[in-house]
Amino acid sequence: MSLDDIRNIRFAKLQRLTERFGSAYPSEVARTHTTAEVRDTFKALLKKKRLTLTVAGRVRAIRGHGGATFLDIDDGSGKLQIYLKKDDIGDESYGAFIDNIDVGDVVEITGSPFLTKRKEPTVLASNWRPLAKALLPLPDSWAGLQDMEERFRTRALDLLTNEETRARFKARRDIISAMRTFLEHEGFEEVETPILQPLYGGALARPFETFHNALEEKLYLRIAPELYLKRLIVGGMPRVFEIGKNFRNEGIDVSHSPEFTELEGYMAYEDRHSLEMFLERFVLAVVKQSVGKLVLSFDGKEIKIKKPFKRIKFMDAIKEYALLPGVESMSVDDLRSATERLGIQVGRAMTKGKLLDEIFKKSVRKHLVSPTFITHHPLDISPLAKAAPGGQYADRVQLIMGGQEVMNAYAELNDPIEQRKRFESQEDLRASGDMEAVGVDESYLESMEYGMPPTAGFGIGVDRFVQLLTDTHNVREVILFPLLRTKKEGEEAQEK
Repeated sequence: MSLDDIRNIRFAKLQRLTERFGSAYPSEVARTHTTAEVRDTFKALLKKKRLTLTVAGRVRAIRGHGGATFLDIDDGSGKLQIYLKKDDIGDESYGAFIDNIDVGDVVEITGSPFLTKRKEPTVLASNWRPLAKALLPLPDSWAGLQDMEERFRTRALDLLTNEETRARFKARRDIISAMRTFLEHEGFEEVETPILQPLYGGALARPFETFHNALEEKLYLRIAPELYLKRLIVGGMPRVFEIGKNFRNEGIDVSHSPEFTELEGYMAYEDRHSLEMFLERFVLAVVKQSVGKLVLSFDGKEIKIKKPFKRIKFMDAIKEYALLPGVESMSVDDLRSATERLGIQVGRAMTKGKLLDEIFKKSVRKHLVSPTFITHHPLDISPLAKAAPGGQYADRVQLIMGGQEVMNAYAELNDPIEQRKRFESQEDLRASGDMEAVGVDESYLESMEYGMPPTAGFGIGVDRFVQLLTDTHNVREVILFPLLRTKKEGEEAQEK
C-alpha cells in the first residue's frame, strides 16, 4: 500500500472522528496527570477510592482482544498502559476507537487506575476522545528510522521512533546545564551579544554575509562573540560568558557544521596558568555532574579524566607525532613539502603558523586521548592572544581529549597598540588571498584604549563536547536541526 493510499484511509477516519466529536484537534486539553506521574505515584493513586484521572499521549501500540483493547500511550514523559473495555465505554464509543484510531494518533483518556494480573500499572478507560489524528504513519516501531540523512531531515520522526536519539539530546541538555551551573557558581554572569555584526572577528574563519535594507549596510553573521564579550570586561563586568550560535562559511563533515553552538567565557585579572587550573576544574565538574563518572569511552578509546592534565608544547607535539624533528627551522616551502608528504591539502595564502596548525590537526591531534593541554602556539594563528614570555609564541592553551579539540583558551592581548599591529597584519593576509583573516576593528580598539585589565578567555565547542561525552561520531547527531543540502525532487539521499 502506498503512502498516498494510507493517507487517504486516515483522512476518511479523520472525517468520521470530526463528525462524532466535532473536532479531532480540540482547542482544550483536560489532562490531570502526566503518564510519568501516574506510574511514579501509582501506589498512592490506588489508595484513593473512586479516583478518576485524565491522561493524554501518543498511541504507541494497540493490542486488541475481542471486546477489550490494551494500548500504550506516551506524552513524552514515559509510556502508560490503557485498558479499553466495550462493556465499560459502550459499543458505539468502543467501535469508534477501534475503527478510527491508529498508532501515532494522540488521544485523551479518562478513567481509573488499577493493576493487571501481571501487576502492570494501567488506567481503565471510562471515556476517550481524539486530540490529534495522524494522517501519516510512523516508521516501523521496531526498526525505527534508520537512514542517517532521513533522520536528520525529519528530526520529529527520529525523536518519535529512536530512543537513542531522545537520550542523546537529554544528555546534551544535562551537559549544558552543568556548564551553566559551574560558571554561575564561579561568579560568571551570562550575557548576550550581537549575532548580526558590521565587522566579524574573534576567530580565523570565513563569514556568511547578509544585507540590512533599512540601514543599507552589509552585515555578517558572527563567527565568534569574543570582541563583544571583551568589551564587557573593559566595561567593568569581571566574569562573563555566553552560550550561543556562531556561523562559519566552511565545509560540512562529521566534526564541522556551518552553524554551531559555542560557549565563550572571560575572566578579568587572570592569566594562562590560573586559566589552565580553572579549565581542569570545569571539565571535571561538568563531566561528573552530567555523565556521573570520570572514565569515558569515545571511539573505542578509554578517556580517564583526572588532574593534572598532561601538558605539551605545540612544537614538541609536532616533533613527536608528526616526526618533524627540525620543525622550528623549517621554511614555509619546507612545510608545504611536509604537508604534501602527509597528504594534507592547503591553500596558497598560508603562513608558517597556519601550515603548522594543519599538520597538527592531521598528524598530531588523533594521538592525544587523555586530556592534554597544548601550549605555545605560533603567534600568527593567535592574533588576539598575548605573547608568551620571550615573545616568540602565543600565551595560549588548547585542550585535546579523545583526539578531538575541546577548548581553545588564552591570555587575552590587552595592549591596544600591539592589537592594532596584529589586526593590520591580518588585513595584509586577507589582501593576499587569505579569506579567513580578519580586518581592523576600530570600535574594539577604541574600547581597549580605555584600559582592558589582564584577562583570560576560553571557548568551548558545545556540539563537539557533547559528541565526546556521548560517544557520538557525527556532529549532526547532536544538533537537532543540522544544515543539509536541499534535496531535489527524485534525488536519492547522499549525505552520510
